[in-house]
Amino acid sequence: MTTAPYDVILAGGGLANGLVAWRLLALRPDLRILLLERDGRIGGNHTWSFHDSDLDAAQRAWIAPLVSHSWPRYDVAFPGFSRTLEGGYASVASDRFADVIERDLGPALQVNARIEAMTPTSVRLAGGSTLHAGAVIDGTGPAASAELALGYQTFLGREVRLAAPHGLAAPVIMDARVAQQGGYRFVYLLPFGPDRVLIEDTHYVDGPGWDPDRLRDNIADYARSRGWRIAEVLREEHGSLPIVLAGDFDRFWDELGAQPCAGLRAGLFHPTTGYSLPHAVRLADRIAALPDLRAPALRAAIRAEAGEAWRGQRFFRLLNRMLFLAGRPDDRWRVMQRFYRLPAPLIARFYAGRLGLADKARLVAGKPPVPVRAALAAACQTHPRQIRKCE
Repeated sequence: MTTAPYDVILAGGGLANGLVAWRLLALRPDLRILLLERDGRIGGNHTWSFHDSDLDAAQRAWIAPLVSHSWPRYDVAFPGFSRTLEGGYASVASDRFADVIERDLGPALQVNARIEAMTPTSVRLAGGSTLHAGAVIDGTGPAASAELALGYQTFLGREVRLAAPHGLAAPVIMDARVAQQGGYRFVYLLPFGPDRVLIEDTHYVDGPGWDPDRLRDNIADYARSRGWRIAEVLREEHGSLPIVLAGDFDRFWDELGAQPCAGLRAGLFHPTTGYSLPHAVRLADRIAALPDLRAPALRAAIRAEAGEAWRGQRFFRLLNRMLFLAGRPDDRWRVMQRFYRLPAPLIARFYAGRLGLADKARLVAGKPPVPVRAALAAACQTHPRQIRKCE
């Protein structure tokens, strides 16, 4: 059975495709779009966060209905010092994301849709039906690539209700005053209510594997260390985000073929922090403004967006190599402690991915918190095969 064509089909209802579909619906209601999600709801089980300075005013305005919590400042804590940084910080919970976008998409959303195969202009669903479109955007998540050398940010978070108020006035986006366990480890805290908090145990490590039981034990130990008693675990989320050390952009995109892609699959995320929401917002705006949404033009526009990001992230990949390759894994926290002593505007520009030459010079000036010879060697390893050979 073959159905009538759509203008755009979005395969996978994650963050990037969900925002693209929602933005197209808002700005181009004449288009016939369809968002396909294999599960019963879009968005999965995630919390996406961003700094206000990551987006411009117009972007913050259109994404505002999705924001579940926001704060005017955030804290960091390291063995050597703690600091509060002023500046808006916000989170989008997947439940809120699903509630708003599913309501607005209505019949333009199909859940429990299992995709068996896709091309740039068609999707074959389980059961044999084929859907056709001017373009199909693959947003089904990252694929392994020999053209990228990666570290990983692995994490497990538990949203809990405590037996008494936690006393947090703001998020703690890094508490590194914890045993390091073979990588840069920190605890991430989002206070969602007086006695509700997301406690996330996060590790910057060399491989994507992780032990969920160990991370759950870490969360329980951390709560006890703060005098918190967990009365109820409300939900759990986990993931393993890529941290890019080096790569060949052209070959990476050649591997993707003619298929338009979005989100992590297109390499659109902050290379050091793993934050992907700002990139997804910018991509949604770019796609919604395209005069031609057929597959070749759409793929070219997304590749151009990814190429601009890749070129702008060269310095970040250098910093990532110094973090992962130049020192002992258990000493990686020293790099981040040094970073958070820098001026607050520079830190904001780092998260936004908009470092100037003076910022870059400031970041590498002085004695590095890793062995100098190892730092220089890491800086020179710019090809994935060089890095794999040294591991």
